[in-house]
Amino acid sequence: MINLREYRDSDIPLFVEYLSNPRVTRYLTSSIPESYSEADARWWVNEGSKDSIVKAIEYDGVFVGTIGVKPGSFERAHCGEIGYWLGEAHWGKGIATQAISAMTDTMFQTTKMVRLFAPVFAPNEASKRVLVKSGYHEEAVQEKACFKHGVFYNSHIYVKIKR
Repeated sequence: MINLREYRDSDIPLFVEYLSNPRVTRYLTSSIPESYSEADARWWVNEGSKDSIVKAIEYDGVFVGTIGVKPGSFERAHCGEIGYWLGEAHWGKGIATQAISAMTDTMFQTTKMVRLFAPVFAPNEASKRVLVKSGYHEEAVQEKACFKHGVFYNSHIYVKIKR
């Protein structure tokens, strides 16, 4: 069973462990430092996470990852971009599917959002599957939309609309 909660200082060592793993960060934003430090984690927990709706994902009482929604603005104020990651030891257990479903339900029930979308790097098949299991569908493919570590990637846009 998962729980979406606020961050705690006790999450910081696991942040460092998880985000120091290149397999975890391979398809995440380049704004996450490559050599993730305790200072980076402390900044994120206490400051950086405050500009969006971001929650810690807890599984069996342990911090295992993050999920968040960045609300749109102006004409897109009823839309949000959802993003998430899990520590590698927690992959393949259905945790991400539960977290995406819970966050999506919360956003649709407690905000004015009617559309959530997730951009996914083309090779990230696991994330595509998790989104589909959570009721999202592929809306578009943006060619060469991302450039990371010297490689262009297509970005697959997955969407869920409030009905």
